[in-house]
Amino acid sequence: MAAAQSDPQSLHLSVGVLGISAGSLLLLVEDYGSSPGKHLIPSTALGIELLIIAALLAYAGVRRILSQSSLYAYLCLTVSALWCGSGLIHILLGENIITTEHELRNAMVPGLAAFTLALLVISLVAVVQREIVLSFIALSICLACAHQIAGLANLSFGQSATAACYLLVCFVTAYFGSGRLLSYITRGKIQPPGTHLQSKISLKAAQGQEADDVVAVGLVMNLLSACVLACPLLGVVPQLFSGLVPWLWTAGVFQLGVCVLSYRALDTLAATFYGFTAILKFSEGYSALVRDLTNQEPYSPVPFPTVFSVLFFVLALFSCHRSLLDGLYQLFFVAYCIAIAAQPRGFFQGGTQGVQAAIFVATALMLLVTLYNKASLKKFPTGDGLLKNFLSRSGKFMLRTQDKDLHAPYLGYSKYADAEVLGHGCSVLAAFAITASTTSQDPLAVLILPWAVVSGGLLQLLCGSVAFARGKTLESTAFILYGVMWTVWGLTRFGGLYGDVRGFHVAVGIISFMLFNVLVTAGALFLNKVWFVYALSFELILISFLLDAVGSLPYGYDIGVTIIFGLVSFYFFLANLFNCTFQTPQLPFGDPLIKLSGFGGGRDSCPHLPARKATSVQQIAEIMKNGGICGMPTDTVYVLVAACNRPEAVEKAYKVKKQAQERPMSLWISSIRQLQPVRQQINPLLWDFMEAAWPSSISMVIPRAPWMEFFGLADSSKYIGTPQSIAIRNPDCTVATHLISLVGPIAVTSANPTGEADTTHHNQVYAKLGDKVDGVLCDGPSPENIASTVVDCTKIDNGQIGFFRVGLIPKSKVLQIFEEIQRKQQRGHVNSGFEGDITAPEIESTLQLTDLETDSDLSRPTSTGSLNSLDLIRHGSEEYEDESL
Repeated sequence: MAAAQSDPQSLHLSVGVLGISAGSLLLLVEDYGSSPGKHLIPSTALGIELLIIAALLAYAGVRRILSQSSLYAYLCLTVSALWCGSGLIHILLGENIITTEHELRNAMVPGLAAFTLALLVISLVAVVQREIVLSFIALSICLACAHQIAGLANLSFGQSATAACYLLVCFVTAYFGSGRLLSYITRGKIQPPGTHLQSKISLKAAQGQEADDVVAVGLVMNLLSACVLACPLLGVVPQLFSGLVPWLWTAGVFQLGVCVLSYRALDTLAATFYGFTAILKFSEGYSALVRDLTNQEPYSPVPFPTVFSVLFFVLALFSCHRSLLDGLYQLFFVAYCIAIAAQPRGFFQGGTQGVQAAIFVATALMLLVTLYNKASLKKFPTGDGLLKNFLSRSGKFMLRTQDKDLHAPYLGYSKYADAEVLGHGCSVLAAFAITASTTSQDPLAVLILPWAVVSGGLLQLLCGSVAFARGKTLESTAFILYGVMWTVWGLTRFGGLYGDVRGFHVAVGIISFMLFNVLVTAGALFLNKVWFVYALSFELILISFLLDAVGSLPYGYDIGVTIIFGLVSFYFFLANLFNCTFQTPQLPFGDPLIKLSGFGGGRDSCPHLPARKATSVQQIAEIMKNGGICGMPTDTVYVLVAACNRPEAVEKAYKVKKQAQERPMSLWISSIRQLQPVRQQINPLLWDFMEAAWPSSISMVIPRAPWMEFFGLADSSKYIGTPQSIAIRNPDCTVATHLISLVGPIAVTSANPTGEADTTHHNQVYAKLGDKVDGVLCDGPSPENIASTVVDCTKIDNGQIGFFRVGLIPKSKVLQIFEEIQRKQQRGHVNSGFEGDITAPEIESTLQLTDLETDSDLSRPTSTGSLNSLDLIRHGSEEYEDESL
């Protein structure tokens, strides 16, 4: 598997290509074997098989995007959406929801037309990128879609041509996918000709691209929904009906995926935009569905689309600072929401459909420009940086640098950007949606249910999950609680389940939500003033729900409190968007109403310094020299450290950590040269082993000896190791070794109380250990979440080593190093450090070099205390399970 991970053409590449081959084979058999009025494969079975293959392609595409953006990933996801929508329509046909061939044609043509254009653009860009195989696959499926459209009008012509196109796709993808799979299995030893994806030059160019970039997939989904809604205006289909719902909801689901992956790419603006467009897709599909179910044209309340247009406009303005073209494109959706507000039955009106026709053209151009600029060195101008340059000249606004610190998690390790912008935007939409009255008509026909459930419920849950991954406990709790409440209330009150029932059982459920929100409101007291007002205003909405349940709701109260909540949410939306874009000025959130020592004030009471600066390391070194304890990054997880020549600091670190007696602290050095003053007490074989193995993520458990007194530990030496042995390590981390060189050997333990999870981010150090920590070196997420390898060297004088724990360094690698050292000594090569005694001047120069400081007057130990004379007792591996080793 190691070879597979290092190879950019990994297993999921073969899975995706073979998945396209399987889907093409299925469709060509269906097209060749079917006759007018009779299908070879039952429609329901065909639809389910297409859904399974679509899921496989989506998996392959997402895995490819997570490792490296490529045209292959876009092709997989586009074909996945094509077959997902087609599969759902075939299921509707098999279940007699679509009853005639004419209805099948009306359901299939809009989606096929959109994917024909999208695949043509991908094919053209693949030619520019010299991806001939991908270009051929995309063009063949594009022609198959075009011929399928023709086949829906003329079965004798279209089916044969469609099958011929899928036959070509099947042959090419089967050969290419099998070749890649064979190369993967044989680790590149067997590679059929023509099955490589990219040349070395193009691979280097691709590695420079930003991973997780799925904007092109989101544009394809916009193209799909725009085509579906514009077709009735152009007369391609007579009107919107339930057969078009699969295309619209497929676009919505895929755009939710684009939203999540955009958060992984740390792109808050793109994630928010595609979260908003996903709401529109679900609402469009709901409108088409409810019309067939209720025989009524859905009515869209005016407040909601008006507010939605304002949110899109604000988002478009902030998107202009990155690319002027992005901002202009998002203005089309502002116009779309205004058209819905102007024509309340907008999805079925010509004005709204006309705007969607304009969005179709604009999206096609955006897709072409986006993909072409990724593939070619010559770029289409998109206005990148124009607004940024203008703002930099004005001097009033300072743009925030889009670096990793902007999206650093509060607790834990997270690969996601902050989702609060989308979460509060959805709160605005849900609040203003329920201001509409449904007393005069069927609640299902009023477009409140999708707004409340999708925007207030589904996307709030997504935002809560992202906030939880980022360690924002209260925010995630609020989003998830409010998401559940909007979903339940939307389904019961506006979904027809609530009806005229008023009584105790409904009130009890609402009261339970109120009690939970009281806890959230109390927690917001410790966060900031805006969050407190936000939670308190939602409590007022819950009170209106309760009064409605018991039939005592005063006239206008519910509208008033929802407007208040909506305005507070809009301020939150605007402030989060503004503050993540501009460094100055900032829209205020307010200080916490209640402040507790050690809560939320880590950076004020404890220096948090960037580890990449030498001055920061020197400042932490001074703190440690004065007896302080600090958190620092390593080649594994974050650790808590104290200078060995400050015994009081070592004891303090032990007590702050609440160290368990069976898990002692370890000793770290910056170089084996820090042990040179006592090297005559160390076994020559052990010395050579240390010299060959370090620096690395290898900790060595060695016999305890009098030489430890040399480092000034005094009585605090009892906290390091056991009475028989200690663990010593030279980490493979520049920051750690630089700090140890300035301070001298250090006592180390993991930066978390015993029994808790390891500390994998600098924000966790203060959060877990409180204000007793005197400083933190900040370097973001830990590079590894795997512990070091702990080697038992207590019997090395007998030529034996053991393992307490196998971690980051494999056991075979450690044994290989040890065997090489043994062979070297057997051949008579003795380390030069043991050829003679060390003179006093040499020791003094060594002390100056390593900057060791001691406060004790202890004399230097003599060679009589060598390791060979110790009586060793090996203890259980639980003694050295600490992640800091």
